[in-house]
Amino acid sequence: MTKIRNIKALAELAGVSTGTVSRALAGSELISRNTRERIQALAREHGFRPNILARNLRIQRTNTIGVLIPLGHEEGQHISDPFFITMLGLLADKLTERGYDLLLSRVIPKDDAWLERFATSGRVDGLIVIGQSDQAATLDAVAAHYRPLVVWGGHSAGQVHCSVGSDNRKGGDLAASHLIALGCQRIAFLGDPRAREIEQRLAGARDAMARAGLGEPQVVPAHLVAEAAHPDIARFLGSAAERPQGIVAASDVIAMSTLRALSELGLSAPHDIRVVGYDGLPMGENTVPQLTTISQDLLGGTEHMVDLLMRRIAGEDAPSVVMQPELVRRASA
Repeated sequence: MTKIRNIKALAELAGVSTGTVSRALAGSELISRNTRERIQALAREHGFRPNILARNLRIQRTNTIGVLIPLGHEEGQHISDPFFITMLGLLADKLTERGYDLLLSRVIPKDDAWLERFATSGRVDGLIVIGQSDQAATLDAVAAHYRPLVVWGGHSAGQVHCSVGSDNRKGGDLAASHLIALGCQRIAFLGDPRAREIEQRLAGARDAMARAGLGEPQVVPAHLVAEAAHPDIARFLGSAAERPQGIVAASDVIAMSTLRALSELGLSAPHDIRVVGYDGLPMGENTVPQLTTISQDLLGGTEHMVDLLMRRIAGEDAPSVVMQPELVRRASA
């Protein structure tokens, strides 16, 4: 059996035009079913594989979505982080269901042009960015002219880029209000407010404490990476002249590092200090004690991101989505 290496030869064998062959191999319903099946059978028999790259160049589509993780304020964070792994798994499922491949990049921004390079690379049909880090200005600058861009993160007044995320300020308020209702008056916030989402969560905790007349929370700029967060948290808890009665952690990973530090100091949650995390990661159910947290509905969030991106690829100016956070009460608070 002679192997066919190009569409022209296959078209001559089938007795049709090259355009008909191209459409038949793509499964187009503009071609009759019998003709499609005959051409596809001939392609299989003669070992023909269409040049997907050339086809993509012609139609200016790659069927690939870039998923970027910018680490401007937390360079030590890795893709293996529990939050990123959870988000990536959910996104991969949703994108695959839509017929797209995923191109993943962990980015350490060294200049303001990192996102522009991805947007103009021609390698993807659109971009999903997981986390704003300290790159909100860069995201806005690119979003002003590159429409197929959706970001996981917090929303602020005047923001240009399309984002999906929880109402972080309300979430921080929920966490602190819960601790206050349990009798906590000295509350610490663990997290680095240089990131927009964490800054908003801190603002929410401050709102709750101000309403209760409790003044400011003590802020410990803990890392999002467990290995880096643990020493600082342990040092804070071990040296504080007056330990907090409750802790609002900016992430579940920080909260889990706090539980570890408490255990090493001979303390426990909720007996000595009540601890509330943020994210709603599944692993929070398996900590000891089980972690009270603010759930962001990550499944619903990834569905929103993929839907908004598809709409933006189609030319629609789809708006940001702000989801309502939910307090999940467990044993740690």
